[in-house]
Amino acid sequence: MTAASVVTSLRGLPAMAQEELTMFFYIGFATVLFLVPAGFVSAELGGAFADRAGGVYTWVGEAYGARFGFLAIWLQWIQNVVWFPTGLSFAAAALAYTFNDKGLADNNVWTGLFCIIAYWGATLVALTGTGLLAKVTKYGFALGTALPGLMLIGLFIWWWASGQTLGWDTAADSAVTVKEGDHAHPRWAPYLVGLGSLSFLGTILLNFAGVESQAVHIKEMRNPSRDYPVAILIAAALSFLIFTLGALSVSAILPYSEMNLQSGVFTTLERAFSTLADIQWPVYILSLLIGYGAIGGALAWLAGPSKGLLTTAHDGALPPFMQRTNRHGVQRNILLVQGLIVTVISSLYLFIDDVSTVFFLISSMTITLYIIMYLLMYASAIRLRRTHPDLPRSFRIPGGRVGMLLFAGVGFLAVAFAFVVSFIPPTQLPVGNPLTYVLLVVGGTIVFTVLPLLIYARRKPSWRREGSEHGSLSTGPSGPTPD
Repeated sequence: MTAASVVTSLRGLPAMAQEELTMFFYIGFATVLFLVPAGFVSAELGGAFADRAGGVYTWVGEAYGARFGFLAIWLQWIQNVVWFPTGLSFAAAALAYTFNDKGLADNNVWTGLFCIIAYWGATLVALTGTGLLAKVTKYGFALGTALPGLMLIGLFIWWWASGQTLGWDTAADSAVTVKEGDHAHPRWAPYLVGLGSLSFLGTILLNFAGVESQAVHIKEMRNPSRDYPVAILIAAALSFLIFTLGALSVSAILPYSEMNLQSGVFTTLERAFSTLADIQWPVYILSLLIGYGAIGGALAWLAGPSKGLLTTAHDGALPPFMQRTNRHGVQRNILLVQGLIVTVISSLYLFIDDVSTVFFLISSMTITLYIIMYLLMYASAIRLRRTHPDLPRSFRIPGGRVGMLLFAGVGFLAVAFAFVVSFIPPTQLPVGNPLTYVLLVVGGTIVFTVLPLLIYARRKPSWRREGSEHGSLSTGPSGPTPD
């Protein structure tokens, strides 16, 4: 489920492949400065608080108090809610290719309706409990992400070995190629002509985000203090391999001029199978599997952050209405509220013709929100090493407090830099009107960050669930910093 949370689908491959060989710079940045620190910090914090639910709510709350713990889990939840329409729009495109209807993939009405229907279907699955959810997610990742990813990599190996023209050799754009006399060769380092070139880093970071999201399920593991850190590290390794080799495969097979954020994976498969054996039926099967993988990835996110939000509700940060669960113990009302928000956002597809622009504009709102959550998580890890040095940790970042400062500090600085440049429209992606992009990112960041602080400030003592076993913040002398 953690791997599925990071690699929710193969939808991020074209965005990275569009950078051709400069992708190694961006992927290297995201891996070394973000994925590795996030994975190690999540493994230590998850193992240290393996006996409590709440995920980042618990971790940040123990370090800086319940107010900031609530802010952290809220940001993880709301960015996820805003992200759903983009993740499911990729599944809509996959199903269109399954029907061999390419025009349907770019049809805004089809995309919007599919997102709404698929989300509510996924919600029904989530309401049955973690058992079915975990199975759908597990097989979705294996059959709909890992298997097509391996097939894509296999096609790339054949493409290269058979002497086919490589996509990055056909690019003429100075952003990804260097021209020397009459010859041009791919760039290995980004062509930086302004901060807009660097703002793409925020988008890349978001592709690698989510390694901490399944910590809310930690109490359901047989041996969480041992198994959670192992799961985190395996998921991080799988994510790196799929993203790197998958994006390289797309950039090699697909000409630069044919890159498309929404359908790039499918056109890559079409081109490869047409050249290999002049057949298309494998594309239909793989598209169906990829669509299933995208829905499975959405399911992994659907229940995780919302379950963490349920913990805050039981602790009194949200009104009793948000504490309602069904007979399976699933956060029913939170999922219903979440569904209404997703339905409203998905409706944007019905009114804007350009699916790719909507796809990216919605994604842009999620970047800064998630980055703030990571800033809180890294800062909490550093603080807890000082304030709770004797807390049992089944996994410790090596090097003592210096090691923690190095890993968490590097992660903090990386996401802080990405946060600053995320407000600048990236030159590499279709943002539509730059002013719309800036207003959307700035406005979304302010509204969705201030809103939870206002909700927390207006909470009432009567909201706290009496005798709750769900509360994840300690209340004794070693408890969270007072608000």
